[in-house]
Amino acid sequence: MAGKPTIADVARLAGVSVSAVSKVVNGRGGISAATAERVLAAAAKLDWSPSATAVALRGARTRAVGMVAARSADLLAADPHFTVLISGIERELAPVDYGLLLHVVGEEPGAEERAYRRLAQERRVDGVILTESRIGDPRFALLRRLRLPAVLVGVPWHEEGGEAPVVSVRAGEQEAGIRQAVDHLCALGHRRLGYVSGPEDRVHSVFRRRVFESALAARGLAPAPVVVSDFTAQGAVAAMERLLAPGPGARPTAVLFANDTMAVAGMNAARRLGLEVPRDLSVVGYDDLPLGELVYPRLTTIGQDLVRLGRAAVTALFGLLDPERPARAPEIRPPRLVVRESTGPAPAP
Repeated sequence: MAGKPTIADVARLAGVSVSAVSKVVNGRGGISAATAERVLAAAAKLDWSPSATAVALRGARTRAVGMVAARSADLLAADPHFTVLISGIERELAPVDYGLLLHVVGEEPGAEERAYRRLAQERRVDGVILTESRIGDPRFALLRRLRLPAVLVGVPWHEEGGEAPVVSVRAGEQEAGIRQAVDHLCALGHRRLGYVSGPEDRVHSVFRRRVFESALAARGLAPAPVVVSDFTAQGAVAAMERLLAPGPGARPTAVLFANDTMAVAGMNAARRLGLEVPRDLSVVGYDDLPLGELVYPRLTTIGQDLVRLGRAAVTALFGLLDPERPARAPEIRPPRLVVRESTGPAPAP
């Protein structure tokens, strides 16, 4: 036999199903003594044993899933993105009596790594859900070393493989929403667009900025001014002040923001500078959070299905924990433009 023997090889040699081998190995019952003896003999002949990861995951479940947020508590509280994502996660965990263990560790160097090590060494969770993929993300290699299964919500910088499972959950056609937003603004006559990005060490920040710049080029528009911010309302206000500083005739007539919180703060900043939205300036957010429906004018935004992303992440993690019982993940719609009142015709030159 070429390569390391697998549970399927044991099942084949014993003449039973893979699930029967799993039941014998994990002592779950429902298997006759004769069948169990046959399985154990086949395993011994092939020199096969379940991995340490499998033993930990199937034999000593904590019935908890972990999340580590490397942000300050204040910043996390100000970002409804996480609240909506967590609501989706809880919708899948609660019915099966699983809990979510959330660690907010701040941005101190090494704090996030220490949190994952504690979770793994103390066996406090069965697996973890990761958010905010980063360029050169060190978490994947760390979680493999810790043998802690993980699911990433979003797009990794590079596709990951390895001994311990790390998979990503994402919506298809990631580019669609931003391209729709640029097309929408161009159809309204806008030719000078601005963009307020998130931190450049985040994969989705880099990805969305590239899509935005590509969409402008496809429309034959000049490169747009881009301001890098930190996802906060304060950062958005400072970014808007920079974008609008050139004055009429030179400043953008429409601005896209990396999230809805920043977009709403940007609209308020524009008003304080004497501009009316959308008469003088059109604004587009990202996420389609409930916040966007509560402000005036209501926010045009790029919606992504955060609740279903959260649900799909849990489904994928459960699939890693028990591959024999894969559950069908909810379908995730690609990001799409939601047009409301914060965008309008470009102001006259």
